[in-house]
Amino acid sequence: MPLLVFAIALVLSAVLTRWVRNVAVAHGWVSAPNSERHVHTHAVPRLGGIAIFLTLWCMVLLARWVPDHFGQAAAFLPYFSLKIMGPASIVFLLGLIDDLFGLNAYVKFAVQAGAATLLYFNGLGISGLSFFGGDGHVGWFIGLPLTIVWVLWITNAFNLIDGLDGLAAGSALFSTLVTCIVAMISHSEGILFLTLVLAGAIAGFLRFNFNPASIFLGDCGSLLIGFLLSGLAITGSQKSPTIVAVAIPIVSLGLPILDVAVAVLRRFLSGQRLFRADREHIHHKLLRRGVSHKQAVLVLYGVSACFGLLSLLLLNPGGTAAAIVLVVCGFGVMIGVRQLRYPEFLELGRVASRALNQRHVIANHVNLRKAQEALGACTTPEQFCQIMQDCLQAVGFDGFGLNFAAKVPAWIDLRPLIPSGGSKFAFFWDNGTNSSETNWSLTFRLPKQNGRRLGKFTLFRKNATCPLWLDLDVFTGTEFSSILAAAIRKMQDAQYANARKQKEPGCEIDPVMASGGRESLVARASG
Repeated sequence: MPLLVFAIALVLSAVLTRWVRNVAVAHGWVSAPNSERHVHTHAVPRLGGIAIFLTLWCMVLLARWVPDHFGQAAAFLPYFSLKIMGPASIVFLLGLIDDLFGLNAYVKFAVQAGAATLLYFNGLGISGLSFFGGDGHVGWFIGLPLTIVWVLWITNAFNLIDGLDGLAAGSALFSTLVTCIVAMISHSEGILFLTLVLAGAIAGFLRFNFNPASIFLGDCGSLLIGFLLSGLAITGSQKSPTIVAVAIPIVSLGLPILDVAVAVLRRFLSGQRLFRADREHIHHKLLRRGVSHKQAVLVLYGVSACFGLLSLLLLNPGGTAAAIVLVVCGFGVMIGVRQLRYPEFLELGRVASRALNQRHVIANHVNLRKAQEALGACTTPEQFCQIMQDCLQAVGFDGFGLNFAAKVPAWIDLRPLIPSGGSKFAFFWDNGTNSSETNWSLTFRLPKQNGRRLGKFTLFRKNATCPLWLDLDVFTGTEFSSILAAAIRKMQDAQYANARKQKEPGCEIDPVMASGGRESLVARASG
């Protein structure tokens, strides 16, 4: 009987899909590629959901009229036709109106929520969450919101992944087969019949929807399939033990759930509107990585199949199998999303890594504060270079440079600072290093001292790929840069005083105020 139901639904769906396609083309009910989100290159009808909807109702009515040919399932058909197909028909009509005229997102969510509420009070919503054993029964004030969220999530998930030929329908086929197997094992005859019909309807439609597609699902099809799967998945897994009742539908619908979760999270992180359409879904990212249209669909078919197989392992009541499945799914999702290189998640990973290494950030900031205290008593270039090395080497810098506002006379000794041309000096922990060998530098202007400019301070790094566990604004902020400028000014004054004591007879060394407030030290011959 199961194979017969599937075969009849498949043939009927194929016939109806061809008829709907021909009628839509004849009347000009086609979707032209008029948006950057569209990947098709010519006008294609998008009312394929009509064929799936008609197939479902035809099979339900056929089993109703000739119950002897459908065995025990016929007794459950009035139950499903009213309690599942009723709300599903509302969602189908919603999608059909959206395909023809367009609807606001909030209107669609409201109608879907209403259909989910009807589904719940028809006895097909989330009524129990047996995480900790027992019956796990929950009241309507918990079960109803959970049912609405679940239905909205899955219903719109299939709508969102319907961006490539055959993707939404193929992914739905894998999920439907999983639900079918679960219903078969739990002896849920009514659910088994409807999942077989849905699987056959999708398979018959895929004949015309696979790349290159001659007809699309449209919102009427993707919303209908998503709504049916959301209701059938939670209803079919209710007899499963403990947390498995929740895990099976989540894992079996892994691809659409993942796509929605990724879309919502990345839009939240980037400050975009949650309902704003874009070209950043998983299938779009695959296309931009050079994967062909057909290859992208086949890859995502494989992902859907893996999720489906993993969900079937959850039928084993042992806790070990459930733990392995959830761990594998978790790592698989992390690796897959990382390979897609969403900038939002790369940035989130950077923030998470920085949070985990916050101890190193604090330690480096503490070293900077200790350096600020030491700079207060610094008077010689040797002391200055040692303080900077003790502070900056641990952070990850390889040296620093000073670019004075005025040329420093040759008789001023700033060793171990190494002159690098004009008024520029540098110091590296590795004596063989020079500024041309560094890959990264940060230069900021030193604040004025007594109205006179000192110049600029530069930080150097060889390996810019290693994380820098430090907030760079501590350098460019007022506190550190002011203390640094004061130490450099004090060092200059000390060197001037030392040169003055050692000056040759007949020479006088004075500070001269150059134009623009720049200070230089010059030697003037007396007489």
